[in-house]
Order: sequence, then C-alpha cells, then structure tokens
Amino acid sequence: MVTTREHARAVAARVTDPELPMLTLADLGVLRDVTVTADGVVVTITPTYSGCPALETMRDDLVSELRAAGYRDVTVRTALHPPWSSDWISEDGRRKLAEAGIAPPGPAPAHGQGPIPLTLHTPRSQVPSDVCCPWCGSAETAELSRFGATACRALRTCSTCAEPFEHVKEI
Repeated sequence: MVTTREHARAVAARVTDPELPMLTLADLGVLRDVTVTADGVVVTITPTYSGCPALETMRDDLVSELRAAGYRDVTVRTALHPPWSSDWISEDGRRKLAEAGIAPPGPAPAHGQGPIPLTLHTPRSQVPSDVCCPWCGSAETAELSRFGATACRALRTCSTCAEPFEHVKEI
C-alpha cells in the first residue's frame, strides 16, 4: 500500500464536487486535511453548508477513489468549525466556474466572532451588486431567484446579452 500523505492528498484532491463537477473538492475548498495513519487514511472535509445534500456523495467518492488507489481503510470526517467560506474557492476554481458559465462569488461578508444574526430577508449590504455575467462580462445583471439548482447558487440574468446564468453566493 502506498502510504505517503502527498499521494493520498493528490488522490483526494482529484475528486470532483457532485453539484459543480467542473470543480474538485480541493478547488472548492471543501477538502481540509488528509492524514495517513498506520491504519489507513483520514480525510477531513467541510461542507459548503451544514445541510449540504452532496455531503454523502462526497464521502462515497472520496472512499471509492482512495480505495482504488490502494488505501484499504478510509475514514472521512466532517469539520464544521470553522464554517466553510466561499473565500476558500481557489483562483483556479473561480476560473473554472466562469468558464462553465457560473459567476464565481465575490468576497464573503465579514461576520466577526459569535453567532451570525438571523434575518428574514437578505440585507442590502449582502445582495451582490457587482456580479458580472460570465458570458459577456457585463456588470448589468439582476437576480431572478435567490436559489438556483442548489441552495448555494442564485439565478441571475444579464441585461446586455440577455443570457441567464447561475452565481455562487458569497457565504
């Protein structure tokens, strides 16, 4: 069995996100740590949000890929602290999103320490006003729906080219 941490991390880093298949878990910033132990490999991931329906598929795909690479005992742990941030998406990941027609997120809002306040609507300070169209680059875009194909994406449209597109929300 291959036992180097670098090899195990490289295998885990190739696993793609089930909801954004143009991105790897490493691109998305979900892959947090890979450790090789005497018993096998332990992978730590942080979901994009605690109710992420893709978490089970991510686990299964990591276990499958690492076992195929020769690691018999694979454990996937979930770390919820610190919570995932859209700032963790790599520059390469942001480029891949744009190439796939999905607007990458801007900087995540600063929440500070402690609980995040509950609001019944999106505060104006958090509504993206500078989301550029991934097709033509125009900043003249509008939100059609706060939720797209997944809870972490919004549906927008471009006033310039009239194309709809998704936007990964800032979290």
